[in-house]
Amino acid sequence: MNHFNASRQPMQGQRPGSAPVSSEARKLAEGLMDAMSALLGLIERETELVRAGKVREAMTLEGKKQELSRSYVSAVGQLKANQDQLAKSAPELLSTLHRHHDAFRAMLQVNLTVLATAHAVSESVVRGVNAEIQKRNVPNTYTAAGRSAAPGPRHITPLAVSRSL
Repeated sequence: MNHFNASRQPMQGQRPGSAPVSSEARKLAEGLMDAMSALLGLIERETELVRAGKVREAMTLEGKKQELSRSYVSAVGQLKANQDQLAKSAPELLSTLHRHHDAFRAMLQVNLTVLATAHAVSESVVRGVNAEIQKRNVPNTYTAAGRSAAPGPRHITPLAVSRSL
């Protein structure tokens, strides 16, 4: 789902009475919009996969996500380097880019929330499994006061987790 293509019309067409936008400014704006659109499409796919519990499949998108992230950072850097010029020659275009970027950041926040939730759930599962393993491996002993004794470090069994599964 690409949220930015439909709203790119103000950059491609001229409003009656507005100053013409230079081809360099248009190129910078379109470069940023393309980078945001590509990255957002991939991130939305990753979010769908994680929500569906297909974490392994989502992890295969990491290389492409890094590549698109580099492209996005490069486009933002180019735009920042020319921000003063754009503010003078195409303030409406710059304003449109700021609005699109705010929407882009909001959509990224949804992705980060989904990933953080998946991380918290998986960590909780691992901690629960570890607690059950430790209960089974620790002898039940009591102190002189009749309370359960805390196990010593030699009774704790480490838990190994394979990330390749």
